[in-house]
Amino acid sequence: AEITMGASLYFFFLMLCFRLGHSSLPLVINTWPFKSATAAAWRALQSGGSVLDAVEMGCARCEVDQCDGTVGFGGSPDETGETTLDAMIMNGNTMEVGAVADLRRIKNAIGVARAVMERTEHTMLVGESASVFAENMGFVAEDLTTNKSLNVFSQWLKGNCQPNYRKNVSPDPSKSCGPYGPEAVRTQCNGERHVNIHSHDTIGRFYQLAQTRLFYALCRVGDSPIIGAGAYADSSAGAAAATGDGDIMMRFLPSYLAVELMRNGADPSAACKSAISRIKRHYSDFFGAIICANTTGHYGAACNNVPSLTQFHFMVETAESDAPVLKSVACF
Repeated sequence: AEITMGASLYFFFLMLCFRLGHSSLPLVINTWPFKSATAAAWRALQSGGSVLDAVEMGCARCEVDQCDGTVGFGGSPDETGETTLDAMIMNGNTMEVGAVADLRRIKNAIGVARAVMERTEHTMLVGESASVFAENMGFVAEDLTTNKSLNVFSQWLKGNCQPNYRKNVSPDPSKSCGPYGPEAVRTQCNGERHVNIHSHDTIGRFYQLAQTRLFYALCRVGDSPIIGAGAYADSSAGAAAATGDGDIMMRFLPSYLAVELMRNGADPSAACKSAISRIKRHYSDFFGAIICANTTGHYGAACNNVPSLTQFHFMVETAESDAPVLKSVACF
């Protein structure tokens, strides 16, 4: 089992591939209805490529296609107007991982993540260090900005930088674009100190996606490159991938939890549901979903039922279907 993903700041594509001695395998499964990415991975497998080749090709296809307008170059910009990328690839046989975060100037983020895994002793490279490494490995430096992303950034500035995810700062982030500093602490006569906390916009980033509004952050790292959060794979148990409000979901390592549940005998659907339930106990209105697959080729998915996500779609391709098939699951 091997797992990989490529991402913009707040949204990622993920693919799972298995090649084992079972009638329902190989299996390609990825989050969201990205048919061309599924097909690209399947073609790589059928042409004799390795599982790593397949998942890399699938993710690379999504990066080129700018899936959903948020994956790859030209995606959601940060507070400076720049698009940066996250990506991770994991080998479930060797437990090797390569990841990049806040990657600049390089369109092929998943390729760089694989280079980190295969050409360094590191697990993750971030920021300018990741970009310089990529250039040293022969990846072409390009501008990740597009007219569309520039327009999105311009409109965000005109709208008082909303949505804005800062809190406990001054000036009021709901009314100003900053620069921000810590909110002043008031000292009471009795010597006790209290922070004056205002109510700020803390709506999760995927709520904004559903409303065609985008999320901005300065040098933020999402859950995509975080092992066990955005994804996890172990060939002795299975693999899982989470998508949604990464700032919330990464606190619970849902992908790692789902794989461990499958290791202990849970079927993929039950493992996915348990991982989502763990998060719901603390954040009942979070936006998120997870896909799971075990070593026999069985798979499942689960999602949290909120107004912007009542049904979750994902793609599957096997030798039996011989074409990408759109699947869905009702959120609970």
